[in-house]
Amino acid sequence: MSLATVLLHPQSIAAVALCLTALACIRHYLTTHAYVPLPPGPPQGILGNTLPPAFAYRKFEEWTQQYGPVFALRQGFSTTVVIGRMQAAVDIMERDGAWLVDRPRNIAAGETLSGGMRMLLTPAGDRFKKMRRAIHTHLQPKAITSYTPTLMKNARQHIIDIVADPARHQDHAKRYSAAVVMALAYGKNPKSYADPEVVAVNRCLTRLGDTLRPGVWKVEAYPFLRYIPGYLSELHAGHAEELNLFKSQLSELKRKAERGEELPPSFGKYLLERQAELELSESEMAYLAGSMFGAGSDTTASAISICVMAAALHPLAQAAVQRELDAVVGRERAPTPADEGALPQTMAFVLESFRWRPVSAGGFAHRATRDLVWGGMRIPKGADVIANPWAIGRDPEYFPDPEKFDPQRWIAADGTLRDDLRLFSFGNGRRVCPGQHMATASVFLNTALMLWAFMITEDKEHPIDDLAFTPSANTHPLPFSVQFAPRAAPTMGSVRELLEEYAL
Repeated sequence: MSLATVLLHPQSIAAVALCLTALACIRHYLTTHAYVPLPPGPPQGILGNTLPPAFAYRKFEEWTQQYGPVFALRQGFSTTVVIGRMQAAVDIMERDGAWLVDRPRNIAAGETLSGGMRMLLTPAGDRFKKMRRAIHTHLQPKAITSYTPTLMKNARQHIIDIVADPARHQDHAKRYSAAVVMALAYGKNPKSYADPEVVAVNRCLTRLGDTLRPGVWKVEAYPFLRYIPGYLSELHAGHAEELNLFKSQLSELKRKAERGEELPPSFGKYLLERQAELELSESEMAYLAGSMFGAGSDTTASAISICVMAAALHPLAQAAVQRELDAVVGRERAPTPADEGALPQTMAFVLESFRWRPVSAGGFAHRATRDLVWGGMRIPKGADVIANPWAIGRDPEYFPDPEKFDPQRWIAADGTLRDDLRLFSFGNGRRVCPGQHMATASVFLNTALMLWAFMITEDKEHPIDDLAFTPSANTHPLPFSVQFAPRAAPTMGSVRELLEEYAL
């Protein structure tokens, strides 16, 4: 058979075409990717980079200063790209946000502890879209006004609790946030932070925060560990506990409805009434409502306590807010959510506290679903991508003297809030925290009320360590002591009297 005959054979033509296609693909890949390097990063050991067992976000800031606004880490078979500066975060997380909607596979916290149903960790796909659509209906900015009576009623009780027992101010912040979010999630009103249901939800949340700490569960870097008998048994037991807890809350609402009882408005009621429309299973609904309560309660309580800490440590910043409160509100009545637009100094104080000591200080990883290029560096498809709020909030280009607590950085020359500064404390893009508006409204109202009612000072016998926080994914200040002196009225009792008609 001649060479020409062989070359003209259909199978030969197909083989040549296949080879040419493969060569073209290889050439395209080499042209577009091979000479685009990964971001720089710290030296790796045999098994990759070693992360500190706690407060990795602080180490990330050190590495940002050393290696630049975007750096890469290796752990096992995984690449993690960390973003530590504002412009890079805006460019990558927002410009290329469509390719960063996904979450990385999380075997410990996501699949095992949460059964794949915790919205925070749910991968992109139909389940995530359904859950996101359901929860955003109740937490959009326009919906916040309908929650105002609940916020005010519980903020009033928060101030009364401080009057009665100022030493337990952190517990009072936890009671406030638990009561608000329990009301929104289930229409309930727990009287105490020691309420058994609140204790149970927060126990689950503590377990989640510990599980999410970088490097705690090696199964994320070495997935084969999940097959070792007993390795994940602690997390399987935790999943069973929280699923039963979350289901019991919705079941209670369902039984009340079946008995013909009138249910107060709540997210749980909304889910039950529209289950078919929302196309959510009972377990998905339970996790959606339960996660709303858990995450909202945990983060809001911490943010309020951080504002107390900031006020005690930075008296000049506190005084600026109090001058504004005196000028706009006076001392005859207490501030309300309706005053927010006239209180830019107060909101600036809140925003600076979010930047200074962010609650979700390390951020949560996204997953790149295609190769991305930024600044001549490649973020490979499949990489974990973390926009680190701690480091981004310390970008000296946007926040000069970043370690200084300075609310004035949020105030424009005309005295209004600046609209050219932003934070990544609540995440970004389609993964932004759906409760960000509710959380900000809560922290603003409680900060305004506390600084209107009290002068907050540091307890000189027990100095505050402003870096003493829990090592969990959502951080809390460790117990700290401050002193509350009456300010809106001569005595603590008379402060309480000023609030008798508030929110009633």
